[in-house]
Amino acid sequence: MTIQTTRLSDPAVRAFVTAVNAHDREGFMKILAPGATMADDGSDRDLADWVDREIFSSNGHMEVDNESRNGRSLIALYRNDTWGEMRTRWSFTVDDDGRISRFETGQA
Repeated sequence: MTIQTTRLSDPAVRAFVTAVNAHDREGFMKILAPGATMADDGSDRDLADWVDREIFSSNGHMEVDNESRNGRSLIALYRNDTWGEMRTRWSFTVDDDGRISRFETGQA
């Protein structure tokens, strides 16, 4: 059963998923803390390059199946034009100011 984006528990994670699905690069970048980092399948990646390639230039879309850690860990079906659809896990670190300082993703 998919969780509606508007029902995601953590406001920063909700904004992240909303921006991905709306292809809203500006909104996406606003939710990230300065100097934010990320990893894909356990390896740190260049955030700007990865976000462009895996989300915005390839029509990335997330459908969240479940959440844990107060909404800061997700299992989602993720699809884009490059890789098709896959089951993925997402984990977020949210700073005190409510912005995401790190996210990690990979196949679930």
